[in-house]
Amino acid sequence: MSILTIFNLVIFTALLSFLYQLSKKKVGLSKLVLCGLLVGTVFGSYLQVFFGVDHQVSLETIEWTNIVANSFVNLLRMIIIPLILVTMIAAVLRVEELKSLGKIGGSVVGILVFTTMIAALVGIFMASVSGLDSTEFNLGDREAARAEVLESRQVDLSIPELLTSMVSTNIFRDLSQSRSISIIAVVIFGLFFGVAALLVSQDDKAHGERIRGFTETTQAVVMRLVKIIMNLTPYGVLALMTRVMSTSDIDAILTLVNFVVASYIAIAIMFVIHTLMIAWLGANVRSYFKKVWPVLTFAFVTRSSAATIPLTIKAQIDELKIPAPIANISASFGATIGQNGCAGIYPAMLAVMVAPSVGVEVDLAFISLLVLVVAISSFGIAGVGGGATNAALVVLPLMGLPVTVAALLITVEPLIDMARTALNVNGAITTGMITSRFLGEKAEESQIVSNDSPLQKS
Repeated sequence: MSILTIFNLVIFTALLSFLYQLSKKKVGLSKLVLCGLLVGTVFGSYLQVFFGVDHQVSLETIEWTNIVANSFVNLLRMIIIPLILVTMIAAVLRVEELKSLGKIGGSVVGILVFTTMIAALVGIFMASVSGLDSTEFNLGDREAARAEVLESRQVDLSIPELLTSMVSTNIFRDLSQSRSISIIAVVIFGLFFGVAALLVSQDDKAHGERIRGFTETTQAVVMRLVKIIMNLTPYGVLALMTRVMSTSDIDAILTLVNFVVASYIAIAIMFVIHTLMIAWLGANVRSYFKKVWPVLTFAFVTRSSAATIPLTIKAQIDELKIPAPIANISASFGATIGQNGCAGIYPAMLAVMVAPSVGVEVDLAFISLLVLVVAISSFGIAGVGGGATNAALVVLPLMGLPVTVAALLITVEPLIDMARTALNVNGAITTGMITSRFLGEKAEESQIVSNDSPLQKS
């Protein structure tokens, strides 16, 4: 290890200590996360400017700072499956009528798919008005090799087969997250297990008391673990942002700057649409974003909707006062169904960019079919980094389009994927708020929520 690397690590340690001292002064989590984001940006930019992406000092520094970054992400990934399983079972036990559970699930899925269709239209609009055309991009040897790899990754799986695969054949395999759709398989298993526990509770009060007591205690322990990990967010954001800024390919970004700018504008437009939906509910928009800021920041730097699930659930229940059943279902489904950024905007933009190169006219029939394909194919897209590329590998072949352009855009994927992931998570939270308000108005009649508070104005 060189002296310069040691010097950089001393600076990084001092920055971590600085955040810790702020936390001791009772600075709020939102401010701490923002501070970690800014400090990480500055430190990562310093590494980029003074050493560059491939310099030995920069690589060694990131290798050590990744201990903090990767450990934090691993902690959240560690808790995802236990959190989903336990909270999903607990959520079902809080629902007094099984038909109410169907209303919650149906509402969540419907809103997620609907907003994804809107996101696809936004992506189509931005690709069209920006004049993006895949023929303008030069596919070099490296990109051509990537294209071959991507083509080999195309899964010849029909939509019915994809939907069927969401039901687990081996729950222990899915508990280990061995498949890209393991999360949604665990959600479905948790729902069925919760329904069985609810029926047993109704048949035998003694069993019911033991089941509820065990479930509530386990959930309390898991949620306390989530709180402990969430308090580490500022340090994780600092390390993650350091890696993002120091490893960004500036040349690739400049080459594809038009696509990057168009993507961010499309994402911003979709954020505005979410904001209008939240305002329509009567909630205080400023207060809303203040409460979900740590969650969106974490999603931004990790590029993983799945890893953000624990924070998404906690923010909905504790900060936004969304009933636990709705919060759990919207957060879990939102990481695998109807991702507005990765499964909505991105594949739609690519399809519009690629269509002219193969002689396909982007007319009303093409747009209608594309929006439908995007909506259906948004089921089961993994909520991890690279999920947008996987969505493109599904949508483009279904539209009869080549996937080669996705190989070139991989070079700027991390930069755009950060904002896309934040949009995905915000879409899941917005879905939870809408569902809570929509069903909460009829809660007294249908007993959708038994022990949870309805959505309150912030």
